[in-house]
Amino acid sequence: MAEFTVGEKDFLLDGRPVRLLSGALHYFRVHESQWGHRLAMLRAMGLNCVETYVPWNLHEPAPGRFRDPGALGRFLDAARAAGLWAIVRPGPYICAEWENGGLPHWLTGSLGRRARTRDAEYLAHVGRWFGELLPQVVARQADRGGPVLMVQVENEYGSYGTDTAYLAELAALLRELGVSVPLFTSDGPEDHMLTGGSLPGVLATANFGSGAREAFGALRRHRPDGPLMCMEFWCGWFEHWGADPVARDAGDAAAELRAILECGASVNLYMAHGGTSFAGWAGANRDGAEHLGALRPDVTSYDYDAPVDERGRPTAKFWAFREVLAEYADGPLPELPPPPKELGSPVAVALTEFVAAGELLEALGSPEHGPGVAPSFEELDVDRGVVRYRVEVPGPRQPYPLRALGLRDRALVYVDGVRAGALTEEEPVLAEPVAGPAAVELWVESLGRVNYGPRLGEPKGLTGGLLHERQFLHGVRARALRLDAFDDADRVRRLPFRSTAEGGRGLFRGTFDAPDPGDARLEFLGLVRGFAWVNGFCLGRYWTIGPHASLFVPGAVLRDQANEVWVWELELEDSTGPEVKFL
Repeated sequence: MAEFTVGEKDFLLDGRPVRLLSGALHYFRVHESQWGHRLAMLRAMGLNCVETYVPWNLHEPAPGRFRDPGALGRFLDAARAAGLWAIVRPGPYICAEWENGGLPHWLTGSLGRRARTRDAEYLAHVGRWFGELLPQVVARQADRGGPVLMVQVENEYGSYGTDTAYLAELAALLRELGVSVPLFTSDGPEDHMLTGGSLPGVLATANFGSGAREAFGALRRHRPDGPLMCMEFWCGWFEHWGADPVARDAGDAAAELRAILECGASVNLYMAHGGTSFAGWAGANRDGAEHLGALRPDVTSYDYDAPVDERGRPTAKFWAFREVLAEYADGPLPELPPPPKELGSPVAVALTEFVAAGELLEALGSPEHGPGVAPSFEELDVDRGVVRYRVEVPGPRQPYPLRALGLRDRALVYVDGVRAGALTEEEPVLAEPVAGPAAVELWVESLGRVNYGPRLGEPKGLTGGLLHERQFLHGVRARALRLDAFDDADRVRRLPFRSTAEGGRGLFRGTFDAPDPGDARLEFLGLVRGFAWVNGFCLGRYWTIGPHASLFVPGAVLRDQANEVWVWELELEDSTGPEVKFL
């Protein structure tokens, strides 16, 4: 057991000053079989601590129904086995470029802006979730012989709101549930953020990517005493679909790391190893300084230009950081662990079986909703997936513009069974007017819920209705196909696949052997946008607009024989000879 405390100037471990050299690694973005390797890479870089968020929506898909909440405890045990201390950031909100900032869709769908406030209904949900989660943390605190040194209260609340009474309620709940190690908050180094996001008696930390002395100066104006810590040193950045790749010079990042340490501060590298937003859990952001502009969906890869890349390999940034961190180590740094095994040879897989989108929806979709007003994804209980909206345009009437109000995020439109175009929030009006009578279908996909800013928790789907000229079209029927419907592999295998070298929107399937399995990347030929699975494990969304043309495949999901790959293509009408390649 160890006693970790917050002193007047330093962190204290059993009464002796200690500097935390931490790195962010999200257990939910790394296949569990690879936790040990990634944690060993952090140790080899010169870190003595690991930090992780906890995504509420991943673990409580419906109120009171929990999915693998013990994963955090297993990860903390792995951190201890790797010789690392741990910092836990349980939320309830986490940002993290994660779907809805970690808040469940069923929560924000019903509560709206009451989330992240002292609202009694919201806090009751938080209390139930924390009651399930926190025993794993409490049992692994440093004062009980575990690795956990600190626990965060909320996350960057100062960039969102001013309800500090809510933060105080959360801090009291953490204490009530047994958290005895120090609590902390983290915010941007700006006066309004530090004012809105910090609590008396709770350590305040700052998040930034450069300008350490100025940032810590701002923190000192609010907290003249206590240890300094950059809780998120942004050594890289995340990426959006259709945008340019993001990279930060290794030398520049290392110089900023050195500047933080020369201030006498502790640090948490965000990210030390980013990993992958498997299973469609990547979030989205909004453009503009106020984060109110156009939607920018986050890519599946969370490589983050981190010192340990998505595949677990050291980068130039790793070696530059290791050189800086070695100066602050008690002794020689550990050697790097053996690299992960990679796929022995490329494997091309023809996708020769197919189920069309309509049949897929009939077999795996929810019951049809309506007729009535178009429901949102939240009203249909859809976190990730697609909703088909159907409506009749009455007639006779002349052609009028068709507008999808409040569309989030992308819709393929069919008029009398013929594709008429694609709509987005920025381009919500169909190019060609529609005459009546006509049967209209909109296949709407969420590209990821906003994870940061004032539009956090906004609903998805056809949220404002469908206008023909200025007239609302009523009698809408909606049917959803949730992404987690594919979790039932036996049910997927019973789908009415047909053997073909052609297909379009729908589910493709192929089988293959991989005599020498290992980590791989999956490329897509003759396909545009959708989701991919290998042996029932969802790799996430692919999209040929880039910046990434492939998905990471953890070697543990491959077998030497009888592998199965599914590809749910959402965009193409016709594809001849589609295939995927494991490289």
